[in-house]
Amino acid sequence: MLQSIEGVYKQGKVELTELPSDISESRVIVTFLEPKKSFQKKQIMQFGVFSGNQQSTEADFENAEFHGDSEDNLDWS
Repeated sequence: MLQSIEGVYKQGKVELTELPSDISESRVIVTFLEPKKSFQKKQIMQFGVFSGNQQSTEADFENAEFHGDSEDNLDWS
């Protein structure tokens, strides 16, 4: 009977996520899967990117636009 159990190869050892049932000793075949790529895609807010029935409007972007902070004493004009 064949069993597949997930594990992780780390520093020359295979660490299984669970123990195989009814097997105390057996030959094995280890298959290395493609590593998960952990890159972040650039996230830029664009018109209509929100899910659901209510999409973004031009007014939403006008409300979110930065008009300066009156308390920072900087000239944003």
